Amino acid sequence: MLTQVLTQQPLTIHQLTQPPCVRRFAIKCAPACFSRDFCWPLILFSGLSSSLFVRLAPFFGICSVILLRNLGFSRNGDPLVEGASLQIHPGWKIGLTGANGCGKSSFLALLRGELHADRGDLERPNSWVLAHVAQDTPALPDAALEFVLDGDVELRQIERELTIAEQHYEDEGEAHAAGEKIGLLHSRLSEIDGYAARARAAALMHGLGFTDEDFARPVAEFSGGWRVRLNLARALMCRSDLLLLDEPTNHLDLDAILWLETWLKSYQGTLILISHDRDFLDGVCSHIVHVENQRMQLFTGNYSACERARAERLANDMAMAEKQRRQAAHLQNYIDRFRAKASKARQAQSRIKMLEKMGDIAAAHIDTPFSFSFPEPSAFSDPLMVIDRVKIGYKNTAPILENLNFSLRPDSRIGLLGRNGAGKSTLMKLLAGDIQPLEGTREEGRNLKLGYFAQHQLEQLRPTESPLWHMIHQEAAMGKQTREQDLRNYLGSFDFRGDMVDAPCGRFSGGEKSRLALALMIRTAPNLLLLDEPTNHLDLEMREALTIALQETEAGMVLVSHDRHLLRATCDELWLVDNGKVQLFDGDLDDYSAWLAEERSKEKRSANKPVTVAVTSTPTTKVSADANEKSALAIRQPLIKEAEKLEKQLATWQTELAALETRLTDPTLYHAADKPLLQTLTQRQTQLNSDIAANEERWLSLQEQIEQAS
Repeated sequence: MLTQVLTQQPLTIHQLTQPPCVRRFAIKCAPACFSRDFCWPLILFSGLSSSLFVRLAPFFGICSVILLRNLGFSRNGDPLVEGASLQIHPGWKIGLTGANGCGKSSFLALLRGELHADRGDLERPNSWVLAHVAQDTPALPDAALEFVLDGDVELRQIERELTIAEQHYEDEGEAHAAGEKIGLLHSRLSEIDGYAARARAAALMHGLGFTDEDFARPVAEFSGGWRVRLNLARALMCRSDLLLLDEPTNHLDLDAILWLETWLKSYQGTLILISHDRDFLDGVCSHIVHVENQRMQLFTGNYSACERARAERLANDMAMAEKQRRQAAHLQNYIDRFRAKASKARQAQSRIKMLEKMGDIAAAHIDTPFSFSFPEPSAFSDPLMVIDRVKIGYKNTAPILENLNFSLRPDSRIGLLGRNGAGKSTLMKLLAGDIQPLEGTREEGRNLKLGYFAQHQLEQLRPTESPLWHMIHQEAAMGKQTREQDLRNYLGSFDFRGDMVDAPCGRFSGGEKSRLALALMIRTAPNLLLLDEPTNHLDLEMREALTIALQETEAGMVLVSHDRHLLRATCDELWLVDNGKVQLFDGDLDDYSAWLAEERSKEKRSANKPVTVAVTSTPTTKVSADANEKSALAIRQPLIKEAEKLEKQLATWQTELAALETRLTDPTLYHAADKPLLQTLTQRQTQLNSDIAANEERWLSLQEQIEQAS
């Protein structure tokens, strides 16, 4: 067969009808020195299977994978990774995990060419288009939508060349050549789906929480967090072969995270993702590269599969095995106590299932550097706080939330859900006493002791002072006299050890500052915890330690978080903040995801409804207007029907794909006896990804046509 291809002999129909994505992959991998006549049989040959092409590629001098050979690199003279050797294949979705400071972001810098290896080799295909999220966004006057469109570099280049060619077309002497150029450019624009580019950019911005009104706003008007979202949308707009994302969920709310997770599942290129959100890693990744002790180790499957593999390795150490047994017994005792008092509510049942998984999860984190717990509160009031007929908002504006009536008790463990801007953080500020009600009363219990954590707490740390200084001054403010060594031991449980205890916290990373702020709050022994995004900037080990500590505390809790694992493991009730109200959400996080999807669907249907405008006109004008409306309606109706049919089909495929990807995380599938089944499942996964991507593009094109017809 290889001889047949190299001699340009005819190929079979099967070879000629391979998926376009496979042929595009072959085109991108073909070296520039090959002639076009030589390339085409090689490209078609690659359609037999991408894995076969990968194996054959080195014989043709083609780099088709990301290849690490004995790689070592450092940052500021500190060694981060030594002797890393592994391969990352096209289409893999890699989760890059490890403690803060272990070298994850430096590895992405290596891939971008911003950092050089100390030793060994890092190779990636030169022809691959790379996309990543820029760290900074200048205060540009450009409209937000145009800024996002700039992410598609080829599209913008074609648009510029078209403008020049059209100017030359008006010159009689250059009209013929310019006309030819215009035709070629429009042909290429069609190939890259450039006519639907604005619809794609709008869909990306909608998914990340922007409104239609935001599209025309200058980039300079957006806050730092929203500029990060714009940078993310711009990176997703790039038609890339390799996408690098460094903690993309940090500035997103839960709605945007759920949307991004779905988008990344259908992404056709190779993804390397740093995230400390375990549910996000589980939902997106096909492989995990874990960085630990200056080594990079590749695991097949999602993050949960990686944890199981690490737990088995740690269990081989007898000391670790004994520690695992003690931790498992401790967790089982907690699960049994919780099960005895849990209600039959769906969220409580969901939490029981989550707790039952915690044994396996905890085993993989037995060697964590964090070992803290919440001190038992000295006293309780029941209720801790009463909110009675409260309306909250800001003066001279419409109220954000009204008619709030609820009590917080010592056993309250509440997770707040709601779309961005619904009022979750405003409600937390009311509970913390940072803002006062416009109407109604907020009444505190006699023994209430609040522990409030929000991102602005980090700004209250004194940058010139050390963790120990902060701890000593807080103890003094509470009227306590504590030995310095006891405070050092306490800080050590949050992994502030050695010189870090006495170092100025101004030079700390965001994760280290968050840890210090949490350590200070926990030390006060609160009986009501108000936690607004407490996991921002925290790595997976610290998140797991915080989750276990929150499970065991007797304090009441109200939590806002985009970390679904934390919500599932610690909350007994979910409250929905929506449409100016706060009410109990009858369901779990899977139900909330379905509710969000239904709300988006309603908004799309509402946006597609024709707007009726009353116009005073003559009978002739009215007849003409009616005729135009009927004509437009006749165009829109089949488009709307096709779009709705596509929505249903996409939902079915995405459900099947999610189930399939969950099944592929089972380690037993990768045993030799299951190879045929594994091949069948991976082929179906590839087909589903291709179908979803193609039909999403068609849906976006339909939306644009519907809008034009309207």
